[in-house]
Amino acid sequence: YYQEKKIILNVLFSVFPLTCAVQNYAWGKVGLDSKVAKLVLGGDPVALWMGAHPKGDAQIKDNRIAQTTLGQWVAHFPACLGSKVKDTFQGQLPFLFKVLSVNTALSIQAHPNRELAARLHAQFPEHYPDNNHKPEMAIALTRFQGLCGFRPVEEILGFLKSVPEFHALVGNEAAEELRCGVGDVVRTSQALKKCFTRMMNCEKKVFVDQLNMLVKRVTEEGAAGKDTSSSNGDLLLRLHSQYPGDIGCFSIYFLNHVVLDPGQAMFLGANEPHAYLYGDCIECMACSDNTVRAGLTPKYIDVNTLCEMLNYSPAPAATKIFPCVQDASDPCVTLYDPPVPDFTVMRIQVPASVKQYTVAPVDSASILLVIEGDATATSAAALSDVTLRRGTVLFVSANESVSLHITSQSGMTLFRACCLL
Repeated sequence: YYQEKKIILNVLFSVFPLTCAVQNYAWGKVGLDSKVAKLVLGGDPVALWMGAHPKGDAQIKDNRIAQTTLGQWVAHFPACLGSKVKDTFQGQLPFLFKVLSVNTALSIQAHPNRELAARLHAQFPEHYPDNNHKPEMAIALTRFQGLCGFRPVEEILGFLKSVPEFHALVGNEAAEELRCGVGDVVRTSQALKKCFTRMMNCEKKVFVDQLNMLVKRVTEEGAAGKDTSSSNGDLLLRLHSQYPGDIGCFSIYFLNHVVLDPGQAMFLGANEPHAYLYGDCIECMACSDNTVRAGLTPKYIDVNTLCEMLNYSPAPAATKIFPCVQDASDPCVTLYDPPVPDFTVMRIQVPASVKQYTVAPVDSASILLVIEGDATATSAAALSDVTLRRGTVLFVSANESVSLHITSQSGMTLFRACCLL
């Protein structure tokens, strides 16, 4: 009887709305400047977590189901994941879906691969709480700024020449090795690692004095009407105002400054140095909380691990924009399909002329977020219709479709996270 009841519940309640965890962070946008605040109609700096992560397990929002979290539901009804996903990820929802509203910089950071994650978790579980990797993707909702990957060597050498305070932290020997290694991939990578490690391990008094001199010089040059772009002056002063005396302020001379227009994306694989700076984004990642940090943060800093793990492959900022593709079977769907099995993101833009739209089934559990627009959602797997509006989050079990009757005059924009194996 119990097994039969489970099967019936799993069939009847395969599509349902979620109440998701809202996280408050010091770096968040305040009030209705924040996309997240608009989605949840709040006024605090926040991030919205959509998934079954232990730190923010979503609540099922259906009065016919006893108070249950999404994680508990998936544990009881793992078939909702789809057979491939269930088997591949040991009955766990493999991704965490987020909306971030960033006002001040997040830490200089990278995420470990699975092997390093397991080692860090075993050694330092208080800082690395699980043994999973954490590839992630950010898709801009507004103009979005971040640091990502090492700049081309020519750009770094240019800053070493034009920013003497930066050169002082790297040192003559490491800077010369970087210059001499141009054109040789292995030598360049080794020299870049040496330069970055030297800077990040610089004695605090030394780098604080150099940073103060640099900020003073750039401020005076700006006040005199001089161009400070050769010192990346605007970004330097902004980061220093947020994190005065922080070694991470110098990272702008190593890392690409990437600016995304709405709809553009960055994929952050294992060991990719990065930091979000400003703007609103959709974020999707493997279900992990492993982050190695080394600057621009009050959180735990692990400089040695970061310097050892990083991918020291210089490349232009333009190469850090992840290509999206139009779905061949649905002109409303844009696919962001990263080179990892844990997640895929779809942007669904339904034009104003379309009033009936079907969210197609996939062989994976999905989380669906409404960014703009209103609709009534019906599904053979739901006992009643669900009203969708901005901020609604819907869980859709594997191989279920959802029909939308769109009531807004300007169409709809939705994002969907799933796992396409």
